[in-house]
Amino acid sequence: MTAPYRILVTGSRTWTDVGAIQKALAKAVEAIPADRQIIVVHGACPNGADAIADQWARQYGATVERHPANWRPNGVLDRAAGYRRNAEMVLSGADLCLAFIRNISPGATHCAATAERAGIPVRRFTA
Repeated sequence: MTAPYRILVTGSRTWTDVGAIQKALAKAVEAIPADRQIIVVHGACPNGADAIADQWARQYGATVERHPANWRPNGVLDRAAGYRRNAEMVLSGADLCLAFIRNISPGATHCAATAERAGIPVRRFTA
């Protein structure tokens, strides 16, 4: 059995260019055989790049793998939770990372850099 094709999407919470994400995802899967499972991995933010990628994946019929950050363990804000979540997503493995970075978003920039260090090809989009 062929391993699924995993696309890690990272991006700014304030990313609003739906078309850019839809086009990038469509281009990423165009050469993947139709019988190969597509998994879209993201950080589960309810808005921005994660939400747009989630909607595209569901419409496309891809599997969605969400990795929400645990921002308030024990009721206290954990400012490093997003960075830990990013590392977790990268460690889960991906064939490609699509990074949608608006206003030099530190979280999305961190995730893209972490993916690159792990040997995952990264395509960056900025706004």
